[in-house]
Amino acid sequence: MKVKIIELLKSTERERIDKVIEYLESKSDYFIAPASTMFHGNYSGGLAEHSLNVYNVAMRVKKEMVEMKPELANRLSDESIAVVTLLHDLCKTNVYKIEKKNRKINGVWVEQDAYGVDYSKFPLGHGEKSVIMLLTLGFPLTRDEMMAIRWHMSAWELAFQSAEAKANLNEAREQCPLLAVLQAADGLASALLEVTK
Repeated sequence: MKVKIIELLKSTERERIDKVIEYLESKSDYFIAPASTMFHGNYSGGLAEHSLNVYNVAMRVKKEMVEMKPELANRLSDESIAVVTLLHDLCKTNVYKIEKKNRKINGVWVEQDAYGVDYSKFPLGHGEKSVIMLLTLGFPLTRDEMMAIRWHMSAWELAFQSAEAKANLNEAREQCPLLAVLQAADGLASALLEVTK
């Protein structure tokens, strides 16, 4: 997975992609972090696996959408799809930790190692945190890439958003087909391809 993800990121030939890859390999737990604490990919390597699954699904979704509506080809580049799918959950790096949790197994409570999460080092939201982290690394994002990463959680965060944020999400959906592809691929990968342990 690691080799494939790095190969895909390098293939974008994007300025400062080397800084992003250096962060992923040397300054984060991207390749060993879980994707969540209780749901899809809640095991070591789950985040990288999820990101690669989202990429693979997004490329299939793109192919189908462009066949149905050819004018989308200009708005859904392979480069942008690689960037948003592989980096949309960058905010999940360096936040998970192993802790003891009680779980009921066959009617008996048992203490086990499980993932917990600590957001205290950089407490921002989800999508916007990933965008800010990439920009802080000096990585240039297009307007559509920023919108897609920022709003990829959509309904999962909506209950906590202001009316203004909801209006911004709706406007982003209107303007950015990349957002729809990322949301669809993220949902399909996490619900249909990934397991919970």
